[in-house]
Amino acid sequence: MPSSAPPAPATAAPTATPSPAPAPVKQPPAADRVYAHVKQGVLDRRYEGGTLLTEGELAEAVGVSRTPVREALLRLEVEGLIKLYPKKGAMVLPVSAQEIADVVETRLLVEEHAARKAVPAPPGLIARLEELLAQQKEQAAAGDLAAAAVTDRCFHAEIVRSGGNAILSRLYDQLRDRQLRMGVAVMHSHPDRIAKTLTEHEEILHALRSGDAEAAVEIVHRHVGWFSHLARGEVR
Repeated sequence: MPSSAPPAPATAAPTATPSPAPAPVKQPPAADRVYAHVKQGVLDRRYEGGTLLTEGELAEAVGVSRTPVREALLRLEVEGLIKLYPKKGAMVLPVSAQEIADVVETRLLVEEHAARKAVPAPPGLIARLEELLAQQKEQAAAGDLAAAAVTDRCFHAEIVRSGGNAILSRLYDQLRDRQLRMGVAVMHSHPDRIAKTLTEHEEILHALRSGDAEAAVEIVHRHVGWFSHLARGEVR
C-alpha cells in the first residue's frame, strides 16, 4: 500500500510591521495658552467685569507655572481687557459707556461707507451673508449667545471686506474683541435684542440684494447706532 505524502511544512504567518507611533501634538507656548484661556473667558463673560483673577488660580486652570501667567496678563492689560494689581491679581475691566460710544462711532464711519460701496453686491457676498444669517438664527434658537455674537460680527465684517480696502478692513478687525464683548453683554442684558438683530440683518441683506445703497446705509446706521443709546443709558 503506497505511503501517504508527507504533510506540507507549515507556512509561518507574516510578521506584522508595527505602525509608527503618532507624533505628539505640539502645544502652543504656555503664555499663549493662558492668554487664550483668559481672553476667551472675558469675551464670553465667564469672567465678567469686576472679576478678580489670581495668578495661582489661572496657573492651576491652564496647568502651567505662574511665570507664563504673568506674561499673558501683561499682554491682556495692554489690550485694555484687564488691569493688573501687584500682589493681588488682575481685575477684568467692565465695558464702559465711553468704550461703547467710541466703538459705535468707529463702526458707523466704516460700516456706512462699506454698505454704500457694497452696491451692486456681488453674488458671492449675498450668498455668504445668507449663510451667516441662517447660522446666526440657529445659534440664537439654541441659546448660544456667544456663538451668535461671533456670527453677528462676521456678518458685518464680510460687508466691510467686500469693499476691497485692506486698510479699512484692518481697522475694523481691531474692533473685533470689543465688538464681541459688547455683543455678548447686550444679548444677556437685553434678551429681546437678538430677534431685532436678526430682523435688521435680514433688512440689510434685502437692501444689498435689491441694489438699494441708501436703504442699506440707513439700516446700518439704525442697527449700529442702537448701541449709542445703550451707552447713554437710554435703553432699559
